[in-house]
Amino acid sequence: MGSERIAVSGDFVRAAWLLVWVCCPCLSSCADDDAVEPSKPSSVKIPVFNKQQVPSSPRSREAVARVSSLLIPQLENLGLSYGTPIFIRIFKEERELEFWLRQGKKYKLFRTYPIAAMSGQLGPKLLEGDGQAPEGFYYVSPSRMNPNSRFHLSMNLGYPNHYDRVHGRTGSALMIHGGRASIGCFAMTDANIEEIYALAEVALCNGQTFFRVHCFPFRMSEANMKKYAQSKWDSFWLNLKEGYDFFETSKLPPDVQVEEKKYVFGKATN
Repeated sequence: MGSERIAVSGDFVRAAWLLVWVCCPCLSSCADDDAVEPSKPSSVKIPVFNKQQVPSSPRSREAVARVSSLLIPQLENLGLSYGTPIFIRIFKEERELEFWLRQGKKYKLFRTYPIAAMSGQLGPKLLEGDGQAPEGFYYVSPSRMNPNSRFHLSMNLGYPNHYDRVHGRTGSALMIHGGRASIGCFAMTDANIEEIYALAEVALCNGQTFFRVHCFPFRMSEANMKKYAQSKWDSFWLNLKEGYDFFETSKLPPDVQVEEKKYVFGKATN
């Protein structure tokens, strides 16, 4: 009986202490120095730019506002500005998307995103429905931003470009978009496309007339060029490497034209 009474008494004490703990949280305020405080509303001021109109939707506005409050401090830590011009490079073999922002007179790498899904093999897209992702030099203007995409948010690369057309290549609606599935496009996941889309949208709203997207089969190092020298696409890739090297040297994306069915490169004004 004695031991039974002790057990009951212990239960009573624990129950009483639990009641006090719940009803009087002030007694426990110093019990855990690492207690998590309730999240506070973001104090980051998000600039608004209206130099150029960009399509938007409730979905895109919510996503841009939410991720911008997180991106702005990250940009500031790298000496980058929210709303500055952007540039994108894609590498198919490495399945990576590089996101660059202008810093002064050159561009600085902000982040490298993994490509979640991409179909096809190394080599350019040739025909509608071939499942290939494009290779070449493309650009996105405000009208190519899609805030109502079936894949959360997306941007149209503008394939086929002039080079593709003079070579008889066909296809349409090739995008960088959200999600994890793709046929001919570059799927980035919803979370990553929100960041990419937000920084692209604000750059356009702040006056960048379009941003360039350069799509390469692989990082065009001398080692990789030697590795793929026997490919049927070797001459095409050597032409792409001229544009790749232009940026590697200057950290400025080149102006791209097509002459005699080849890409030619010069100093960009955008």
